[in-house]
Amino acid sequence: MRPEDSAGAAEPGEPVLLLTDDAPPGASEAPAAAETAGAPGRGRCWLCPSSPCGSRAEREAKKKAPCPGLGLLYTLLSAFLFSLTSLFVKKVQDVHAVEISAFRCVFQMLIVIPCLIYRKTGFIGPKGQRIFLILRGVLGSTAMILIYYAFQTMPLADATVITFSSPVFTSIFAWIFLKEKYSPWDAFFTLCSITGVILIVRPPFLFGSSSSGMEEGYSVHLKGTFAAIGHAVFAGMTLVILRKMGKSVDYFLSIWYYVIIGLVGSTIALFILGEWSLPYCGLDRLYLILIGGLGLSAQVFLTKGLQIEKAGPVAVMRTMDVVFAFIFQIIIFNDVPSWWTVGGAICLVASSIGAAIHRWYDSSK
Repeated sequence: MRPEDSAGAAEPGEPVLLLTDDAPPGASEAPAAAETAGAPGRGRCWLCPSSPCGSRAEREAKKKAPCPGLGLLYTLLSAFLFSLTSLFVKKVQDVHAVEISAFRCVFQMLIVIPCLIYRKTGFIGPKGQRIFLILRGVLGSTAMILIYYAFQTMPLADATVITFSSPVFTSIFAWIFLKEKYSPWDAFFTLCSITGVILIVRPPFLFGSSSSGMEEGYSVHLKGTFAAIGHAVFAGMTLVILRKMGKSVDYFLSIWYYVIIGLVGSTIALFILGEWSLPYCGLDRLYLILIGGLGLSAQVFLTKGLQIEKAGPVAVMRTMDVVFAFIFQIIIFNDVPSWWTVGGAICLVASSIGAAIHRWYDSSK
């Protein structure tokens, strides 16, 4: 990213008028003579009599204005990359979810460390924010492990849809810890999310024993559901912590804590579980590399989309992640979602969009 041009420097190749204080000898009478002759003086150009130059100001405004729809395009790309990451996690069945998380942390660490050195932010962070950075790392890495486990143990579309209940939990935790307003609309969106999860899980005591006839067994499906809900809860808490820190902490420093704590925690968990093993298949190794690269790229595109586009449209475009997940599940895994899953997806996506737009609307007042 190019820094703001406070010194008046221009892009390479841009024609400019050199207006400096270092004038050659004999030029002190030039401004008066120019004004007498009707020519533009200091701070004016020869094409436009206004000061500052209207044509130049217009060009600079156009240059700084982002391309219309660019933020939504970035968000669409992030949704597609997030879906691809989920697909590859689902494809890697012989590697434990905790080990996948460890590999992703290693990959991201190799990218984040040079960025921190370049930005000269250090690796510890401000003294008053370190406890929040640690919490961000613990909660974020736990959420990553849980969603990877959910992707491996339940249908791709089901796990993806449940993650969209995260904004509802964000509203609840922001109300509890940040004393933000929790309106009746927020309660309605929470109810919609609960309804959507029930439609996806289809508990036997509500839908009968036929709901347990799932391809991988209902108990495994239920474990994946709890993992996906846990991811949504921890992700919501992570967002509240990030909002608590605000702009006082560099974005890459936040990722650094997330990566280093995730790597240490995943390594300890792997030795406790006895699940550490290098993938034998070369394709699985390729999937692990792609998970790390695509996951990081998706985060970058989503961040850039939020920087230049309003939160409401971004929240709507983010739901394309669900569309891609349904497409991959049908085409790649030949698994057509039931109408119960579609109904649950509609409820969860609608509540996610509604909560995000409502929060954006309140903050814009």
